[in-house]
Amino acid sequence: MESLVIEPTNRTPKVNFDTLTGVFEMSGRSIPENAPAFYNTILDWLEQCKQKSNISNIQAIFKLEYFNTASSKLILDVFKKLESFKEKGKLVSIQWYYDPKDEDMQDAGKDFKDIIALPFELHPLS
Repeated sequence: MESLVIEPTNRTPKVNFDTLTGVFEMSGRSIPENAPAFYNTILDWLEQCKQKSNISNIQAIFKLEYFNTASSKLILDVFKKLESFKEKGKLVSIQWYYDPKDEDMQDAGKDFKDIIALPFELHPLS
């Protein structure tokens, strides 16, 4: 299965899921005009990956500067989709990076961590 790469814009984050390494990275800002359309591409790809890929270990890295309310729910959907990989016997961990001066992004990471049943680490960017 081919990797998923979405180049960033001033409204959407960079997305890179490397199927060779199992590293899924999302970084930048997430304030798309049509959040469901943007995230459905990712969610659909993740579902195909779960069914077809031989990846056994996934490291999801999130380095978001900002996201809006519409993106928040869909980011949670991405986490839930990653959580569903466990059903296939795959190991998944999440790394949430945030600017230490941005309490909102740190709190968002804590909230996601409380909801998702995956290893979830919070890291201040240095």
